[in-house]
Amino acid sequence: MLNNFTKFMFLLVMMLGSIISISSNSWLGAWMGLEINLLSFIPLLTNLKSLTSTESSLKYFIVQALASTTLLFVVMLMSFSQMYHFEYNFYLNIILNSALLMKMGAAPFHSWFPEVMEGLNWSMSFILMTWQKIAPMLLISYCLQAEFIFFIIILSIFVGSIGGFNQTNLRSLMAYSSINHLGWMLSSMLISMNYWFLYFIFYSILSLSIIFMFYQMNIFYFNQIFSNSLDSPMLKFMVFCNFLSLGGLPPFTGFLPKWIIIQNLSSYNITLVTMMVILTLITLFFYIRLTYSALMIYSTQISWNKLWSIKLFNSSILINFFSLFGLILISLIYII
Repeated sequence: MLNNFTKFMFLLVMMLGSIISISSNSWLGAWMGLEINLLSFIPLLTNLKSLTSTESSLKYFIVQALASTTLLFVVMLMSFSQMYHFEYNFYLNIILNSALLMKMGAAPFHSWFPEVMEGLNWSMSFILMTWQKIAPMLLISYCLQAEFIFFIIILSIFVGSIGGFNQTNLRSLMAYSSINHLGWMLSSMLISMNYWFLYFIFYSILSLSIIFMFYQMNIFYFNQIFSNSLDSPMLKFMVFCNFLSLGGLPPFTGFLPKWIIIQNLSSYNITLVTMMVILTLITLFFYIRLTYSALMIYSTQISWNKLWSIKLFNSSILINFFSLFGLILISLIYII
């Protein structure tokens, strides 16, 4: 009980740190909020019974401390420049953006992200993929350098797509998927923060649906999916439909936020949109390859009457239903 209460308090302080960082009216206050968030998230990552989680927490601390130090250094230099009426420095802004990109794990500052994810449990992985990105992304929207962000968007989508190949760890695959979606979220900031908020909400729901299924079935590697650990072919089908939804394949829900970004960003920069779509198709390729392998080649079920042997009142059925059929429902509501 005490352990759960302690984790709950650390979780509240972690959220409070992000809120302080977002609502601050100075860069120093934002840096303090990020530090509060970091120091309360480290105890949540650490598990004395698992060496991998302890190693991941140490890696996370080192990278975040480096990014925080860089951020504080740049903020002090910018304050010094304003104090003595120096001109706007393009390179300082680039370094500031780089520090925030390192905090959220965007390419080319991404190498720590899959390594940290490999040693975490699914609940901490979900927090790292979603909540921990809110404060850095909102802070980077205050100082968005368009030319630099174009390069980061393309590189993040490319790395997130290519990095998913030859992965045997599901947590690493979700990490590279998160890097890919970071590129789309950064591109949504070029249009409006409302589109960023919409994309982030959909991404969080899709990630929750697939991570919750992995958590319930206690699987972490691909060979567990290929084996009989998933008793029902229908359950396998739902898992991989969630993968395809996360990749943005119509008619699943994951296509809706991408559709909105493509439609609104095409009038802003059609070249950027074209490259984003082409690179994102790579993720769909290995998602479909994985789906085909698990459902067709490695399937051991030969009795069709076991196809529907899934518990319809599973606690995750509502989230999965929205993940698979949300686009159809939203389209019907819009037409009506």
